[in-house]
Amino acid sequence: MLRESDVLSALMRRKPTHSLAQDLYCDPGVFQSDMEQIWYREWLFSIPACEIPKAGNYVVHEVGAYSVVIVRGNDGEVRAFHNSCRHRGSVLCKAKKGTGPKLVCPYHQWTYELDGQLIWARDMGPDFDASKHGLKKVHCRNVSGMIYICLSDDAPELEEFAAQAALYLAPHDLENSKVAYESTIIEKGNWKLVWENNRECYHCSGNHASLCRTFPEDPRAIGNDESGELNELQKQHSERCMAVGILSNYLDSALGDWRFVRTPLLANAESYTMDGKVAVTKPNSTVPFKDAGTLMMYKYPACWNHFLSDHILLFRVTPIGPMETEVCTKWLVHKDAVEGEDYDIKRLTEVWEATNEEDREVVENNQRGILSPAYQPGPYSPTHEGGNIQFNEWYATTMMRGIIGKDTLIESE
Repeated sequence: MLRESDVLSALMRRKPTHSLAQDLYCDPGVFQSDMEQIWYREWLFSIPACEIPKAGNYVVHEVGAYSVVIVRGNDGEVRAFHNSCRHRGSVLCKAKKGTGPKLVCPYHQWTYELDGQLIWARDMGPDFDASKHGLKKVHCRNVSGMIYICLSDDAPELEEFAAQAALYLAPHDLENSKVAYESTIIEKGNWKLVWENNRECYHCSGNHASLCRTFPEDPRAIGNDESGELNELQKQHSERCMAVGILSNYLDSALGDWRFVRTPLLANAESYTMDGKVAVTKPNSTVPFKDAGTLMMYKYPACWNHFLSDHILLFRVTPIGPMETEVCTKWLVHKDAVEGEDYDIKRLTEVWEATNEEDREVVENNQRGILSPAYQPGPYSPTHEGGNIQFNEWYATTMMRGIIGKDTLIESE
């Protein structure tokens, strides 16, 4: 099990444009450093706000050692709290999802208002001050209908991302959507392998027959090649969208932790379906044409997403262990769309249900191969795997800055 100093050394020795060393994908010490330096510090996508539309609706999101309750208050605000009673620490919410007028500890029935205030604690004596025992807050932001949380006491800046998300997601009405279907799978692979697989389509033609009916493999269509060029079809599509006020140009953050880009689907396809036609006839967007392609957005380390003209796909990544990762996918449709009339669940989900399962197998094969004593880091394709190069640069830089301190790293650069 590597110590933090060993993790730093491994990162500093890594070979640029190559996959990472074996320990960085497998070692329990590296996993713990990943959690402490990234997952417990960065903003993490948790749920779509529409999943808890009414006061008292809550969802529990677990990240490593932390359990977080995300709840909508009586004032309509969404807040997050540590799922631990201020009495003796029992979990407040045992279920993953639920609804209640208050948050009540199942152990001794300490009762909290939906804004976290302690309002009832039996027989605690005359000197007990309930105002000092409210639930511990977790940083929580509603970013254009997507709820992000941060477990750190000092949350990093989120304003630029939130401002850009408001512009890019403006045609996509997350607040007036609903979760039509949810899928959660466990991939027996390190979370970085899950991300690396997502960041390239080099593997798509050999593994994703259903997805390749509509999704473009050309890395220039999604800004994934090292040239920085977008292909002509993507440029034309972007201009067409921009002409009707749909922000579509490629945008990367300065730190490389988020990106927006809208790309056309193949052959004027409208959605991720087997026939390429829309999956939902009552769309949850104001896009004036069905073949608007997909707005792809990622925010490291926890989510990638697809926003189409008819529905929305939200993917959430959560590490479980050094070689185990949860991938949760949610399909969002208009809140008034009726199953069986406006959409069919099988048709809506079959392409990405198949793709997720295929990706699980790919990631697990990758992890098994990396465990071999014969493994050594291999080179990424500059044409197809620019996204992997970018991801690993972000990962290494973020980890090193966390371990040795941002100011120290900048001075050394």
